[in-house]
Amino acid sequence: MTLDQGLVGREYPADEPFVVGREAVRAFARAVGATHPWHHDVGAARAAGFADLVAPPTFLVVAAQGATQRLVADPEVGIEYARVVHGEQGFEHHAPVVAGEELLVTTTVAALRQAAGVDMLTLRTEVTTVAGEARSTVTAMLVHRGAAA
Repeated sequence: MTLDQGLVGREYPADEPFVVGREAVRAFARAVGATHPWHHDVGAARAAGFADLVAPPTFLVVAAQGATQRLVADPEVGIEYARVVHGEQGFEHHAPVVAGEELLVTTTVAALRQAAGVDMLTLRTEVTTVAGEARSTVTAMLVHRGAAA
């Protein structure tokens, strides 16, 4: 099944804020091997001028994945998750993300193209604080194999 070009521009806003938990920052940092004290030691982060632990640069993939799940679950989209491969991921950071922040996450279908029997769906996820301060723009490409691919 080929995905519909009408998906481009469709938005999937968060149902509720994504809360950045201190232990989630530490666990993610351990998982990706980020050893900087700002990810683990509140005192070190505060001494550097941050309100709390600083999330590693790729931490927001957790929030973005939640928004992507809403897209995949949308029956109007027609994605079969078993036929999806993660094609690429990118981050443009506007400000550090720190533990205790509440973030709003909105994913938009930025582009869709077909090639070699697959759909390449580019997603752009804007992450802001609940006050509207930009934190990051996360981009991802999902490669969706149609039934014949």
